[in-house]
Amino acid sequence: MRRLLIVSNRLPVSIERKRGQFHFQPSAGGVATGLGSFYKSYNSLWIGWPGITVAKKDENEKEILEKRLLAEFNCQTIFLSQGDVENYYHGFCNKTIWPLFHYFPQFVVYDEALYKSYVRVNKLFCDAVLEVAKEDDIIWIHDYHLMLLPKLIRERMPDATIGFFLHIPFPVYEIFHLLPWRKEILEGLLRADLIGFHTYDYAQHFLGNIRNLIGYEHTLGHITCDDHHTIRVDVFPMGIDYEGYAKAPLNPEVQKEAGQLRKKIGDTKLILSIDRLDYSKGIPQRLEAFDSFLQKNPQYKEKVTLILVAVPSRTQVEHYKLLKQQVDELIGKINGEHGTIDWTPISYLYRFLRFPTLNALYSVADVALITPLRDGMNLIAKEYLASKTDGKGVLILSEMAGASQELGEAIIVNPHHQEELVEALEEALAMPEDEQIKRNSIMRRRLQRYNVTRWAEDFVERLISAKEHQQEMRARTLTPQARQKLIADYHNSTRRLLLLDYDGTLIPFFTRPEEAMPNEELLSLLEGLSEDPRNNVVIISGRDRDTLEQWFGSLNLGLIAEHGAWLKEGGWKVLEPVANEWKEEIRSILEVHMDRTPGSFIEEKEFSLVWHYRKADAALASLRARELKDALLHFTTNLDLGVLEGSKVMEIRHIGINKGRAAQRWLAKEKREFILAIGDDVTDEDTFAVLPETAYSIKVGLGPSKARFNIASQHEVRELLQEMIKRR
Repeated sequence: MRRLLIVSNRLPVSIERKRGQFHFQPSAGGVATGLGSFYKSYNSLWIGWPGITVAKKDENEKEILEKRLLAEFNCQTIFLSQGDVENYYHGFCNKTIWPLFHYFPQFVVYDEALYKSYVRVNKLFCDAVLEVAKEDDIIWIHDYHLMLLPKLIRERMPDATIGFFLHIPFPVYEIFHLLPWRKEILEGLLRADLIGFHTYDYAQHFLGNIRNLIGYEHTLGHITCDDHHTIRVDVFPMGIDYEGYAKAPLNPEVQKEAGQLRKKIGDTKLILSIDRLDYSKGIPQRLEAFDSFLQKNPQYKEKVTLILVAVPSRTQVEHYKLLKQQVDELIGKINGEHGTIDWTPISYLYRFLRFPTLNALYSVADVALITPLRDGMNLIAKEYLASKTDGKGVLILSEMAGASQELGEAIIVNPHHQEELVEALEEALAMPEDEQIKRNSIMRRRLQRYNVTRWAEDFVERLISAKEHQQEMRARTLTPQARQKLIADYHNSTRRLLLLDYDGTLIPFFTRPEEAMPNEELLSLLEGLSEDPRNNVVIISGRDRDTLEQWFGSLNLGLIAEHGAWLKEGGWKVLEPVANEWKEEIRSILEVHMDRTPGSFIEEKEFSLVWHYRKADAALASLRARELKDALLHFTTNLDLGVLEGSKVMEIRHIGINKGRAAQRWLAKEKREFILAIGDDVTDEDTFAVLPETAYSIKVGLGPSKARFNIASQHEVRELLQEMIKRR
């Protein structure tokens, strides 16, 4: 089993100094809680900060703690200075990234000094990882504190297997682009091999930001960077230690605390609310809704109690101090207005709860009220359900929590809508037990199947698979040795055929197609190839014949236009006559989408229609492209038409027309000693498919292909062709 290095800001064990003694206890927080049980059963080492600062003068203490954490807990320790804690942790992480990623831009602090501290601490983590990392290790980095770390490790350990998982939401472009250091963050993440998110929405937001800010497109979640590095982006909804929570009610200590609690509350219905005290959790809105519920439903007075558990969090940050004050005042107001001598509506616990106490509350609570304004996942909702071994209990869950996408049988609410929260409480308290059991059994089975172990193993397996995919792609890259053999075979042959795509192969893509005309350098290159009597050079393009004639008509080239509809051998001729009556009907569909997508336009060729959207807003264009494809597939079913997707274009043409059929006209003429075909997109796959095994076929880019080799860019294509000419 390969060793797993788990890297996170906090270790699963925290150290506190009390009365001169060090005390070790489990860390709070989703990463430590969720992975705490998994890493102990795996061949792993956890790297992180233990939550305590140690002065330089106390180096002996530091060494003792390091040895104990490694020996007893399998943890490699990083100690942060007090300045690091203030500027990196309380500063950039929790005053900049946390509020921004949770859609609270009004709380964000933009401070260059805080960002520099973030960079510095990420470098400290990099040093710590490289001290212990071995070539075969799997490095799994967690959360927003370390988003620069994948790139830092990659620069110093190029072949490392690196995964990254974000445990909080990833925001939409309109929010994320407010961050001055947005590109640095994205570039830091883009050196991982696999990037995981809790939900599909977060993954799509990330991909959208990559497209808008860096310019990289993705294919089914795979991104290829300019330096050939490929990244897979995928969704992994984090699970919990299901069996641990399901068995907890049988624990004698849990049973004792649960019994005491039931005795204390009697027949009173218990509503449970547990969160860190954080503005993203919607605690004030929840309290106001409970106040409104009591006003609207006086019959529940003295018959229902809300236990509000708020775990202290980031107490040094000003917004958290103000939030605590607001919560304290709201609880006092509600208890003062509705309470009686024998009944307090809200029981408030401002502290971290031990596991037995927490599970006693889970098992006794009739309703769990979990309504964050924004939450990456929310494991408390899952823990509550796993603990309900009798199947009774009702979960009220915010639609803004990632868990809502898995737990649809819960009562799902908009946490900003007070009346909806009140109605949810009414529904939950009145729900029949058989309905509760029915809903919970479905969710519990789901949580049991995809527990934290399955989640972690799933991520690690996908990471290994992503790395293997990279290696396969690299194995197909045109290496210097393969390049030299290609050039040697070219010069040792007398009958050669060169089949060259144009856009994306010989020249980069442009916003408008007419801007992509060949420059003098490219024309000189093509002239040098075509004037050799041993060469037959053919440009195979999706462009119309008039454009190709205008650009290349003076050269001794074969030309194929409109993906194989037209061929030029001496003069232009149609490869296969096809009807065009379909155009008017399809044009009307394209025009609707063009009008609804500013910046897009329609190009008409003799045998096809093309919708271009390179100049349109990327996010809108992506949505419209999916809508258009669905509409076209419906209309073209019985018309012998195909919908062909290229780079920022969608082309509708007769299914009998393709580059491969056109290429076969040249292949069939005579036996060739040397054949080279180069292309960049799906239309060129038809050409690669008809080539003999001895041919050199090259795809521009590192995506999957029928080509034998991959090459990184148009620039490298032209370099290769230039080298072939020079060595004559």
